[in-house]
Amino acid sequence: MITNSRRVKDYKQLDRELPTLRHVDPDYIYINLQNARAKEYTLDVEVGDHVKLGEILGRRKGKFFEQPIYSTVSGVIEGRTNKYHSSGDEVECLIVRNDFKDTYHESITDRPDSVIEQFTQEDFVEIIKEKGLVGLGGSGFPSYIKLNTDKDIHTVVINAVECEPYLSSDYRLIKDQPEDIFRGLTYLMRAVDATRGVIAVKKTKKELVEVLEREISRFSDWNIQIATLDDFYPQGWENMTFENAVGIKVPVGTLPMEYGILGFNVSTTASVYEAVKHNLPIIKRHLTVNGDAVNFPQDIRARVGTSVRELIELSDGYTDEEKVEVIVGGPMMGESIESDDIVVTQTTTSILVLKSVDYVEEPCVRCASCVYACPVDIQPVQIMNAVKREDKESARALEADKCIECGLCAYVCTSKIHVTDYVREAMKMLR
Repeated sequence: MITNSRRVKDYKQLDRELPTLRHVDPDYIYINLQNARAKEYTLDVEVGDHVKLGEILGRRKGKFFEQPIYSTVSGVIEGRTNKYHSSGDEVECLIVRNDFKDTYHESITDRPDSVIEQFTQEDFVEIIKEKGLVGLGGSGFPSYIKLNTDKDIHTVVINAVECEPYLSSDYRLIKDQPEDIFRGLTYLMRAVDATRGVIAVKKTKKELVEVLEREISRFSDWNIQIATLDDFYPQGWENMTFENAVGIKVPVGTLPMEYGILGFNVSTTASVYEAVKHNLPIIKRHLTVNGDAVNFPQDIRARVGTSVRELIELSDGYTDEEKVEVIVGGPMMGESIESDDIVVTQTTTSILVLKSVDYVEEPCVRCASCVYACPVDIQPVQIMNAVKREDKESARALEADKCIECGLCAYVCTSKIHVTDYVREAMKMLR
């Protein structure tokens, strides 16, 4: 739980002002063969095989989709190991020893703009599916499924809000690669024949607004707007972003496409450009290493598959604190991991290293703070009580499945109860 908002602001400001560190040449990468959405997999390679950058190593298998597994370096397959995934689970990983040659697979070739201009929705969907693009804001949902809609879409909204404390990876991406974002947006608009594109960003990020407004002048042929939103949490929640950026309220549990809207994270949008223009899967990503238990917080552009331990060492290691907590993602919605033996995945937005604080959970005082704070108007403490009783029907009646896991109920709890965890348990019960 965050107790010093001034300190958080200082750390985030430090991140923003430093240039992005490039760490794209680790000795080894560890490609996760499983993730939170796909536990089964098949492999096309064996130990000793030489692979190229962008080569398919196998496929993950989810309940309703398959996902190609790509090598993010050229090198030699050395075996398998287990490491922690951003979901908090330990997963199998393929070890690839980097040969530092970055020999691209033969499939990695640029597409001429004249060819892209002739693409249909099916063409865009097939590219995004085959390159394994997912929601890079942390959701990991396959992007091609969202894009393969038969609904009439009038607006594509790009979420650049990044509202969690400590995080600034999207911030750095926008400053470093604004053209990629705009071109990715035009591809998404063309795919669904949308007449409007909107990039949503916090109004307090004035330097980002300036970058986006300068870049938008190069895309005057497209109806693209910058929506500047108020600075509060959880402004980055998709439904809230839609309401405040384009004035359309999407009820919880309803798909945005029913209202003519599609939304994508800003990092996902840049990856769409890389996939369509350069036929590249997600090879690298921006991420934040931050927190009061790491000596030098900074933003890093790293290969997917890089060891998080290496990134912490690059940030001058841990402070002298004996007990630290490693969180993948933001402090509100991220996952606390038992070990720092983690690898960077497509969806790793940040690694937070915080001094461990032991909180004593006290009895609920029925103050209703969690109810007042909830952005989806459910009753977290009542859901918690239903979980303790193992009362599935009450959890359903209390609409536990509407929870967006923003963490606000736990954050405001005066009794230091991990209310969000109980609501997550209720959602598991309902599944």
